[in-house]
Amino acid sequence: MDLLPGQNRRATPYLYSEEEITALIAAAEILSTSYRTATYRTLIALLAVTGMRVGEAISLDRADFDAINGTLTIRNGKFGKSRELPLHPSTVTALGEYLRRGDRPCSPLKSPALFVSTAGTRLLYTNVQPTFHQLVCQAGLKPRSALCRPRLHDMRHGFAVSTIRDSYRNGGDPRARLALLSTYLGHVDPGKTYWYLSAAPELLQLAGERLEHHLEGGP
Repeated sequence: MDLLPGQNRRATPYLYSEEEITALIAAAEILSTSYRTATYRTLIALLAVTGMRVGEAISLDRADFDAINGTLTIRNGKFGKSRELPLHPSTVTALGEYLRRGDRPCSPLKSPALFVSTAGTRLLYTNVQPTFHQLVCQAGLKPRSALCRPRLHDMRHGFAVSTIRDSYRNGGDPRARLALLSTYLGHVDPGKTYWYLSAAPELLQLAGERLEHHLEGGP
């Protein structure tokens, strides 16, 4: 009989390269309609550039998008928290074009959702997940190990890593950026944000180089 309880092994984040994100977006051309293709291309790109949870993205309403001020409002996120995300101008343009598409489906209930299915209803995670796996196969993405497989949630990890990596490369203050990143991602505990970064060897290397420079008398 086992004396110690079993421990769940946490998945290793699959950190997408820019080329892999591009391949996933391109793979959406295999979907059944041009509108469905546009929906998944916009959804994947939004997850990649904001780091929001997929559940938060598909819960967005059109009213949550402020094109004038360039923001998205996440309402009732995890732990009931809401937050406002500033967007890059290119993201604002992409969302605006998606919402103005002439082939956007309508339903009798006139869903307020930002992302809608071909039936005009809000996207469901149970449908988004298998579609994403279909795109992963089409794009030729392969697992890197038994615990490191392409997942939608890993877009969030990638956003966190690239944000702190850019701070190191630009000579910024990663600690200050980490606090802002934690708020942007909607984390209650900044320690959760740190875990998102711990699986990236490149960040450990950059931190080591910064420390070595400091010990040698640099600023």
